[in-house]
Amino acid sequence: MEMHQVRYFLAVAQLLNFTRAAEDCNVTQPSLTRAIKQLEAELGGDLFRRERPAAQLTELGQRMHPLLKQCYDAAAGARSLASSFRSGEIGALRVALTHSIDLALLIPHLNEIKRQFNRLELRFLRGSSREVGEFLKKGEAELGIAAEIDEAWDRLDVWPLFTEPFELVVSKENRLAECSSIELDDLRAEQMLVRNYCEHAKRIGASLREHGIDFDRGHEISSERDLIELIEADIGVAMLPHTSPVPDSLKRTAVSGLDARRTVNLYGVAGRQRTAVANAVMRMLRGADWRPIAG
Repeated sequence: MEMHQVRYFLAVAQLLNFTRAAEDCNVTQPSLTRAIKQLEAELGGDLFRRERPAAQLTELGQRMHPLLKQCYDAAAGARSLASSFRSGEIGALRVALTHSIDLALLIPHLNEIKRQFNRLELRFLRGSSREVGEFLKKGEAELGIAAEIDEAWDRLDVWPLFTEPFELVVSKENRLAECSSIELDDLRAEQMLVRNYCEHAKRIGASLREHGIDFDRGHEISSERDLIELIEADIGVAMLPHTSPVPDSLKRTAVSGLDARRTVNLYGVAGRQRTAVANAVMRMLRGADWRPIAG
């Protein structure tokens, strides 16, 4: 089935006249008639009753009309979309982020990109460090942002963006909220909230255990929202990266004697062509001054 056959069919169905339909499609009537006969042969029946003064749709033609119109509209939409992408009117971006990366880090750069395109189509994927690596490997994402990716693949390009410390976050009702400084010994009596979705959870746990903090008996959390609600209820305390947003109801502070940091990286696939938006965002992220937010 060819699209020009479908276009001729839709023209005759609208005008109910082969001659006028041929004029409307800017083809000769024999060419239009031949194309419709080929379509009828493929579909296994007549689509029109060729009567005078007007042609009429057969039962098969009536049933096929909405389907063929949908097919033609979809094809026309695809051509229009492809043309818009080629001309730069539409920009597309697919980014994969680990669960511990705050999307707010990208917002200023996305606002800048938005001014360069009439229409911007964004797709954000979330996952573990391994899943972000898979998104990149399979081509489902053009860029990845993570503290580290659990994927040993030699085609991964890595650009460090910034390094930030982990800080203790507690409820303002917690006894530690009034402390001017917090020592490791102060954590011994606290129930820790363990962010299993963070790439550095095991590393932080190992550091705390080295100082005698019972990290293994902490509450296991699987989302940042749950974590914040539990801290607000003073059910536990947690170690969060400096860029993780926390509400005013919580207090964050450094823990003396604990050197816990992470480096947030931008990832791409070497040798793979990227969209104009992805290239622009990559340049912005790599050239940004992260010091004001990285602490």
